Amino acid sequence: MSKGLIALIVVAVLGLSIFMGYRSMYNNAVTYQEKVTEKWGNVGADYQRRADLIPQLVATVKGAAANEKGILTQVTDARAGISNATTPDQLDAAGAKINTLIKATFEAYPEIKSTANFADLQSQLEGTENRIAVSRKDYNEAIMVYNSHIRGFFSSMFLNASIFPHKDPFKEAAGSEKAPEVKF
Repeated sequence: MSKGLIALIVVAVLGLSIFMGYRSMYNNAVTYQEKVTEKWGNVGADYQRRADLIPQLVATVKGAAANEKGILTQVTDARAGISNATTPDQLDAAGAKINTLIKATFEAYPEIKSTANFADLQSQLEGTENRIAVSRKDYNEAIMVYNSHIRGFFSSMFLNASIFPHKDPFKEAAGSEKAPEVKF
């Protein structure tokens, strides 16, 4: 075998190795970049879930609380009728009214649920905020992997910075350290 053929084979193997290494580096950069995009999409999806879910939950809890407030007001008024009764007939009428009201109320609403609704709202708020926190954390981890890859020694020499720009991790908005108010 001649020295020229050996040199040609060595150059070809070296060139192929460099090409395969570059291809792998490029493909990994694309994969990491897409993972960053996916993770940011998950953060957006969790934000949307919060925007869709929380107002509906608050409205449901408000409605249940208003309904139960009306029931409590009627029962309180009926009990006051018993206290204000001055004759046996008034006492009997007030007693009958409260019995009818209680029977109708508990047949229609066997379980008063506003306290459970408030507890469920609190649980949903906590769960939603936890989902968002996990999504942000996952996004920042994907950013770290991506940025580490594109800043590597060979990657930084061979990857086009306009195609694979440095990405910034999630940063909180000014004032976000304050918990949002839930108003009823």
